[in-house]
Amino acid sequence: MLRQSFQSFAASGVLLLLVGFAGAQTIDVEGQPLGENARRLIKALEYIGAPVTEEFAASVEMAAKKQDAESLQKLLDPHVLLHAQLSPEARVKVKRGAAAARLQQGGYTPILIKVHNESTVTKPLRISSPQAMPIFSRGKPGVIKQIDIKNRFLDVEIFSSSPMADKLSGLKVEYVLALIHSSQAGKREATLALDVGQGTQDLGFRAEVAVLFDIKPAIPVKLIITDFDGTPTTGRFTFKDKMNKVYPPKAKRLAPDFFFQDQVYRHSGGIVLLPPGELTMIYGRGPEYRLLVKQIKIPEKGGATIEVKLERWINPRDFGYYSGDHHIHAAGCAHYTNPTEGVFANDMFLHVKGEALNVGCNLTWGPCFEFQRQFFEPKANKVSEPFTVLKYDIEVSGFGSQALGHVCLLNLRDQNYPGSDGTKTKGWPTWTTPLMRWAKNQGAYTGYAHSASGLGIDAKAAAKRLLDALDKDKDGKLDAKEAEEGLLPDSFAAIDRNNDGAVTLEELVAAIARIAGQVKGVPAQLPNYVVPEMNGIGAQEICVTTAQGLCDFISAMDTNRVPEWNCWYHLLNCGYPLKVSGETDFPCISGSRVGQGRVYVQLGKKIKRIEFKDWAEGLATGRSYVSDGYAHALEFTVNDKPAGEKVKLRDPGDVTVKAKVAFAAATPLGTANGGQIPAGNKRTVELIVNGQVVATQIVAADDRIHDLTFNLRIERSAWIALRHFPQMHTNPVDVIVNGAPIRASRKSAEWCIGTIQQLWRVRNGVIDRDERAEAERVFNWAIGRYHKIAEECPPGS
Repeated sequence: MLRQSFQSFAASGVLLLLVGFAGAQTIDVEGQPLGENARRLIKALEYIGAPVTEEFAASVEMAAKKQDAESLQKLLDPHVLLHAQLSPEARVKVKRGAAAARLQQGGYTPILIKVHNESTVTKPLRISSPQAMPIFSRGKPGVIKQIDIKNRFLDVEIFSSSPMADKLSGLKVEYVLALIHSSQAGKREATLALDVGQGTQDLGFRAEVAVLFDIKPAIPVKLIITDFDGTPTTGRFTFKDKMNKVYPPKAKRLAPDFFFQDQVYRHSGGIVLLPPGELTMIYGRGPEYRLLVKQIKIPEKGGATIEVKLERWINPRDFGYYSGDHHIHAAGCAHYTNPTEGVFANDMFLHVKGEALNVGCNLTWGPCFEFQRQFFEPKANKVSEPFTVLKYDIEVSGFGSQALGHVCLLNLRDQNYPGSDGTKTKGWPTWTTPLMRWAKNQGAYTGYAHSASGLGIDAKAAAKRLLDALDKDKDGKLDAKEAEEGLLPDSFAAIDRNNDGAVTLEELVAAIARIAGQVKGVPAQLPNYVVPEMNGIGAQEICVTTAQGLCDFISAMDTNRVPEWNCWYHLLNCGYPLKVSGETDFPCISGSRVGQGRVYVQLGKKIKRIEFKDWAEGLATGRSYVSDGYAHALEFTVNDKPAGEKVKLRDPGDVTVKAKVAFAAATPLGTANGGQIPAGNKRTVELIVNGQVVATQIVAADDRIHDLTFNLRIERSAWIALRHFPQMHTNPVDVIVNGAPIRASRKSAEWCIGTIQQLWRVRNGVIDRDERAEAERVFNWAIGRYHKIAEECPPGS
């Protein structure tokens, strides 16, 4: 809220003009441009919520019409806090003006600066203050101390938005608005400095001036938050003024309020400090709730109470599903390292509950590892509640085996890898197989993070690898016989665009680019068989560890959806029971909010509390679906068997798929990273068998639950799932025919072989020399396993 330091305009602006202003200095300047500057000033003050009185505005308008520069200055100068003089050499000198130095804690107060510009320079005027230095940083821990925070209570800026200008005009005299926010109340002295660029301050500290401010306290506003069922709860709130400024101001936020978010979170009864005046309050509790808007008026003094009742549009708990985000961080990326090394359990819990997540997995990783690891426990953190659980675990990232893929380790009993001595700098393996085996041996669940990183397709590089591998006669092209020996991205005929019986490098590049969605207007194919670059930090070693039974899940909902799901589909097609889970990687891939990508785990309707082990086991066994929270598969069964289970058929036969799905009519918080906000009010629900769409139904996005039924025939063992691209995907139900394992696609097995070989090519050098021989043996074993699976798949599949 912009507070009115210009309240004197209302009471005494004209009076001051009549009696004169002691010490005021009028400067000879052309009246017409100064009049326009004054008119814009009056409009700007009205726009930012600090309007002058009608009488004062009329006086300014009259002087502007008369082009009376002297009268304009006599009107405005009593309200100038800073006088800035620019010498002919553009050296800036600052003096204190006559205006009262009053600020509003928690709000933005406009101050008036008079610029006497003898240089005619037209650069931006800048304002700074040592009291406006940051109270947080991402630098070396310990740089910012508590005493620094106490002394850094201001936030200052020049108001350069329309109708004001972003640069000085060059006129000899003009008036500029600045905005000052204080995070503290009472008497506070601050030094304000002005310049028009580096090196323009006058010598001898004459470009700065000390000002003793009288800062009026902000209003403590108590938030009473009632959930849809009448119980007290936690909510998310965004407060904005008419200028779209956010409150509390982000520049002086410390946890639990995050400076990189617009919203704040409060438990019912919590306090937020706000300035007096009118604000827009936007409130809710994550994507399962409606985002509501209310105009509020904060009183000039005393306290205030705001009561809100939240509205759900969907409640997955009614169907036994409990949401979670298995990948959030309390340190690193957007978090600060000063004044503390990240944030604490209470802070993260507030955000988790404020987004209506039932589970948040707070993963300690490279940044601030030594500090954050102290909060690890084998059980849920003590801040947890029956239906909101926070658990500290590990992401191996920033150390150890990270180059072979970042790994999320959930439900650990011990966070110290043998030989690591509680550090991240020694003892950790440099490939993920031994890491995952260690975790599995203690009952943990394992999966790769931000999976699509490294699964991207470089059309030229992929085409060249194919040509080099298959071009036996080295004539620079492939004939049909040569092409049969490898995994082409498409049929030979489709790639051979000129029908000359040969495939050239250019034709391969064009085909791969088209399949990868790199041709404008052509969506990426899912699934596809292009071997990716394997040069990232996502699901890199996944084909190796999944073959060993060491990997429980692949993460989705925070990177490009096609490579995420494509990798998963190929492993499912090989018969491996790999599951998908939803994550955000907060605040690294996204700092918008926790739970931007999420997984909904089936625990039953009658549980009295969430046990983290049960929830993590449900994630790992696939009794779940992933979503952005705006799309739901509240029931999904094949012959009455839910996701994560198997249907057994003695012979090929028909199966019935039933589902209850729901889609939000609006997605005001946006969808998960790697996807697009759906357009229109219809959603396409696709039935997936072995990665292929076999049936679709169109469903309204109307906040309602819709029943779906599909009937299909299953000839051989297969997996069946439901999806809405890119918002939602269920885990599969396996249909096992006559006891045979799923062997859905020979090409999927060949794709897995290709990814392992490519990963070894680009990353074997980062595996420690003492571990490399064993890693090579295991990689080759996995390749052999996929060769066997390929032989067991139907010809041509």
